[in-house]
Amino acid sequence: MTCRMALAVLVFSAVPLWSADTKAVRSKRLDIAAAGPRDYTSRNFLLHTDLPAEEAKELLGRLETMIVQVSRYWGKPNSQTIEIYVVKRIDDWPPDTFPPLARESLTTGGGITMSLTRAVINPVTGKKAAHAGTKSVVYAVADRGTPQHESVHAYCAQMFGALGPVWFSEGIAELGNYWRDKDVSVQIHPEVLKYLQSSEPEPLASIVDPQQRSGDSWQNYAWRWALCHLLAFNPNYSARFRPLGLALLAEQNASFQEVYGAMAPEISFEYLLFLKHIDTGFRVDLCSWDWKTKAVGVRGNAVLQSKIEAARGWQHARLAAKEGQSYDITATGEWSLAKNAPRLTAAGDGNGKGQLVGVLFHDYELSEPFCLGDVRRWTAPRDGTLYLRCQDDWNALADNTGSITVKIKAAE
Repeated sequence: MTCRMALAVLVFSAVPLWSADTKAVRSKRLDIAAAGPRDYTSRNFLLHTDLPAEEAKELLGRLETMIVQVSRYWGKPNSQTIEIYVVKRIDDWPPDTFPPLARESLTTGGGITMSLTRAVINPVTGKKAAHAGTKSVVYAVADRGTPQHESVHAYCAQMFGALGPVWFSEGIAELGNYWRDKDVSVQIHPEVLKYLQSSEPEPLASIVDPQQRSGDSWQNYAWRWALCHLLAFNPNYSARFRPLGLALLAEQNASFQEVYGAMAPEISFEYLLFLKHIDTGFRVDLCSWDWKTKAVGVRGNAVLQSKIEAARGWQHARLAAKEGQSYDITATGEWSLAKNAPRLTAAGDGNGKGQLVGVLFHDYELSEPFCLGDVRRWTAPRDGTLYLRCQDDWNALADNTGSITVKIKAAE
């Protein structure tokens, strides 16, 4: 049986949405003049840009850092130079530098990645039998995010020959845009952060809807980033996220629904909790929910004991509280709200910071938080599983130290 070669053009862009144009994938070398656009090279990139030399070198440094992190995560070092045009003033470039689609995208302040893929096609089934190579060219405006975003698309296209569904491809591109070495805290553009903090959350089902199109809006990119950030760094879901991503990039028969469908209620709960408290420095790994510990009631002299860390979000106290039931609580130990900061008991600092606080969880909903401090007796206001934490800003947990041991028994 013989196979034939076929060419497939992939076009991925930042907003607005564009259609494919096979002529647009041809790279045009710049005729470098004394001033204007120049070429710069690094290990993984060939950069054409009209940025000043120092800014161009700084951009190459950011791109190199990003591509190393992305390559390391997917376990596939970049093996092909990524060609990228980064434009500050489009009028300073020769008129025929950019393909029509790229010029249109650049003129409207966006970016576009154009990829030409060679594939081996099975003549009987008509399906792709192998990935024979992809060449990508990136066109991006000179802002702080678009070159990195589009370069992730180029890396995925060249290394895997595919980008996966929209929620994944755009979410991963934004994740790469913000990726920092050994830092999984939220570090995103201030306007994107402001939008996520002030907007009604996009439902999980809407984000992973397979009917979505690329290049729709930066707002939709923000929700996709939020979901991918949660799945990539929350230990409840991260172990499944990378294999899912590799399967999607390999165009295997995999989907969010198949991998995470049974966990959708848990993911939706943690996704909404993440967005409720999102801020620069927030850590989804420190705020992951404990779904494994079982809650029980207490009777007689039985005592439930839990260790509550200062550097984590809500933590399981193991108590299935009953409305109207009173409980005796003892809290021993000390914690602090920063390295070398004063040590505090469960009572906190007198201004609310550092005190022991609680919340009741029932049917994927939380009660309003309530203060416990060093209280000796507490009456449950409703049924629910008790979770506890050290009162501190949600984006400031990482530098907290210490823990408090909490013991709970039924009041006599």
